[in-house]
Amino acid sequence: MRFTSIVYAAALCGAMAAATALLACSSTATPDAVDAAPPISLGDAGFLDAPDLDGTKTAVDGGFAAPEGGVIRADRFVTQVVSATYGDCAGFGLPSMPAVVLGPPVGAGASAGGLDVVSLGFKGEIVLGFGDNAIVDGPGVDFIVFENAFYVSGDPKLGIAKDLAEVSVSEDGITWTPFPCMPGASAPYGTCAGWHAVYSAPGNGISPVDPAQAGGDLYDLAEVGLTHARFVKIRDLGGTPCSSDPASKATNDGFDLDAVAIVNAATP
Repeated sequence: MRFTSIVYAAALCGAMAAATALLACSSTATPDAVDAAPPISLGDAGFLDAPDLDGTKTAVDGGFAAPEGGVIRADRFVTQVVSATYGDCAGFGLPSMPAVVLGPPVGAGASAGGLDVVSLGFKGEIVLGFGDNAIVDGPGVDFIVFENAFYVSGDPKLGIAKDLAEVSVSEDGITWTPFPCMPGASAPYGTCAGWHAVYSAPGNGISPVDPAQAGGDLYDLAEVGLTHARFVKIRDLGGTPCSSDPASKATNDGFDLDAVAIVNAATP
């Protein structure tokens, strides 16, 4: 993903927390070095165990502040990174895992891509859970996936900066049902994720669980014939493979995951 107004002066490498220090990154890493790294597996790591490094998603009373007052439960958002397998040219956001994908989105609006994300890399994949909570099929949209897509001059008719991914859901983390995603050459991209801007961010008054305002990509379990799901899998669809030249190797390729929010939850 291209982020506006950002110059990548470094490969964003460094020591990770013990739970996530399974992928070594380097500004001169070769594709083989990234591909050979084992997947991150965080099991039941929850939001309380993961620091909010930039202070934008401070937990309150077991959840997160709702724009209209009160608290949105923490498990209305991702609380578990069950596994992550990063593709080539990943790296952006990895030092902040898993905190960067837990809790509500930190959107930057129609004209800019938010930076509170992890880049999955070329054809990377991540599996997410919600602790004891689950997505249920209710009226309309059931959950929202937030990337950091943005529009040319803030207008989707002028073009979209995007990284598309396939979204699948599962009750047991073993059997997966994908939302059909067969992107064409131009929008609309159907039930692919990664092509709608994100408007909700902590403190801006836009609820992250309001499909009419939050932005992001919207999903209804009824579209795939399910009534209940406990896990979400996101798989980058890839496009053009990133450069293998160490001097120009990116660290922000692929789908850039910000957050996932449950709209219709088993435990509201």
